[in-house]
Amino acid sequence: MMPVNRDFSRCAALSLRILFVLAGSVHSQQGSDSRVMDNITVRQGETVLLRCEQGGAMTHTAWLNRSSILYAGNDKWSVDPRVSLVALNQMEFTIKIEDVDMMDEGQYICAVQTSSQPRTTSVHILVQVPPKIINLSRDIVVNEGSNVTLRCQASGKPEPSISWNYISNSGGLASEDEYLEITSISRQRAGTYECTAVNDIGKDVQTVDITVNYAPAVAEGRDVGVTLGQRGVLECEADAVPEADFEWYKDDRRIFNGLDGMEIVSTGSQSKLTFFNASESDFGNYTCVAINKLGNSNTSFLLY
Repeated sequence: MMPVNRDFSRCAALSLRILFVLAGSVHSQQGSDSRVMDNITVRQGETVLLRCEQGGAMTHTAWLNRSSILYAGNDKWSVDPRVSLVALNQMEFTIKIEDVDMMDEGQYICAVQTSSQPRTTSVHILVQVPPKIINLSRDIVVNEGSNVTLRCQASGKPEPSISWNYISNSGGLASEDEYLEITSISRQRAGTYECTAVNDIGKDVQTVDITVNYAPAVAEGRDVGVTLGQRGVLECEADAVPEADFEWYKDDRRIFNGLDGMEIVSTGSQSKLTFFNASESDFGNYTCVAINKLGNSNTSFLLY
């Protein structure tokens, strides 16, 4: 028969005795002393101290969590490196838990066996967690007139409140709910929307960009007079998302860049048709057409 390690036997016997004391003190009102301490509220990531008064004639003592022994006297039973002994003497039995997380929330019991009777002290740890946005709509591109729904969900304890703010242009509160619904969105409502999750511990903020596509709208063309042999420019501007492509026509004939001494330069929302040496044949009616995937728009000019 294999020899039994005496230290192991003593620890096993002690653990059984402690659990017996705990069960007897919690479930029996006779011959035991049960005390309940005020809840301890701690923020996620902080360190919490669990202190238990000892008193005289103490023979065995232990800290337990969910019937699992953390410390039995000086002996550490927990395998969690965040749990450590702070003090063990005739006055107190204190342990600490570092970097507290949600899994540490719950009831903790200090069980003390004295020469006269068992005693338990219980305390409940409440862990507060700052908000964290865990489900957020992605940036989206929609056509003008579409219905849009943005979603923002967050975790945290206490449960965070959620609000949406429109931070582009004039800004302002858009919603006090995790869902933001925009019916028949217009180009004026394009831009950045900010979701904020707040509780007593802190807040988390993230943004969603909405791009609204719409067909080109061309500004009214201005007629231009130019002296023969001089330089003349027709300017065409179009508001569109995505940006418009431009085409120029004289009467019904399309003009291509570099032909007949004319140059077309289009950048962003503007296109310029330049005549470097205006002649009689250049005078007449011109049309600028702005085009994107949603439609087109045009305006006319007179070069005289």
